[in-house]
Amino acid sequence: MRAVYYLNQFFGQIGGEEAADHPTEIQRGAVGAAGAFQKRFSEEELEVAFTIICGDNYFAEHTEEVLEEVRQFLEKEKPDLLIAGPAFNAGRYGMACGNMLKLAQQHLGIPAVSAMYEENPGMEMFRLYGYIFPSGPNARDMRKTMKKIGDFVEKLVKGCEIGSPKEEGYFPRGIRKMVWKEKSGAVRAVDMMLKKVRKEPFETELPMPKFDRIVPSPAIQNLSKARIAVMTSGGIVPKGNPDHMEALACTKYRAYTLEEYGDAGTLPADVAHGGFDPSFAMENGNRVLPVDVLEDFAKDGTIGELYPYFYVTVGNSMPVDRAAMFGQEIAKEIKGKVDGVILTST
Repeated sequence: MRAVYYLNQFFGQIGGEEAADHPTEIQRGAVGAAGAFQKRFSEEELEVAFTIICGDNYFAEHTEEVLEEVRQFLEKEKPDLLIAGPAFNAGRYGMACGNMLKLAQQHLGIPAVSAMYEENPGMEMFRLYGYIFPSGPNARDMRKTMKKIGDFVEKLVKGCEIGSPKEEGYFPRGIRKMVWKEKSGAVRAVDMMLKKVRKEPFETELPMPKFDRIVPSPAIQNLSKARIAVMTSGGIVPKGNPDHMEALACTKYRAYTLEEYGDAGTLPADVAHGGFDPSFAMENGNRVLPVDVLEDFAKDGTIGELYPYFYVTVGNSMPVDRAAMFGQEIAKEIKGKVDGVILTST
């Protein structure tokens, strides 16, 4: 099999966040993380013929351009397989990898494989288009994740029949296949019902998605008399990061006042958040935590006043249950004290 491997600037050994604007580059052979993957196979079994490398920012800002360039390349080279990532919990990288899976599946009809953390937005958006395996949130899980991908690709190389998500370990793709069962659906449904009545363990054949039902608050009738709070998951902290906010998987949130930052005009701040270029936010913290505009709104009467405490945490790789807990705790603190909240991110 001839494979093409997609990597971002970091795993393609171009550079870190400072190279996130690196344009699309196609190198012959296995480069960076693709080289480690190639060692698993002899070239008679599988050859990583090309490695596509693109900076995360460049892909996000030139998505259509990059996809068209890669599409033309893939249609010319006609590989048998595309591999992307692993993206772990890097959102921009996950979206790029997911787009590559979709491109390979829709335009060439070839299998495409990746791995991501379960909360990476790329997993949910693109799992229909390829085999995406679960990974840890960061590259510490690299060896284990690459083994999952390698084991699966080995089955593709040998022409093995690919089993269900439960059998193979990839995220469910939402694809239904007709299979023969010893018992009819009616009998199996009654069996499950009886087990449920008897409080015995059973497994449904069609898990239903669970959605939180959030009733939106009523609209603010008169903004000119409203007290508005602003909070962010962008990690905009006072200089020196006095509370040692973690760059990822943050375990805390804090409420800061304007005095702890300094001048509202440029909001001098540090950026605790990892995973993006912080230079613009460090030049002016208002780019993520817009205190200056809200103060102007308070002065000209657009809003009644700005709540004096700004709530800050770091959303990078934060588990959903922890984020929900933070939201509930903050809500208790400000309930009855504000009329509305503006939430910002990176």
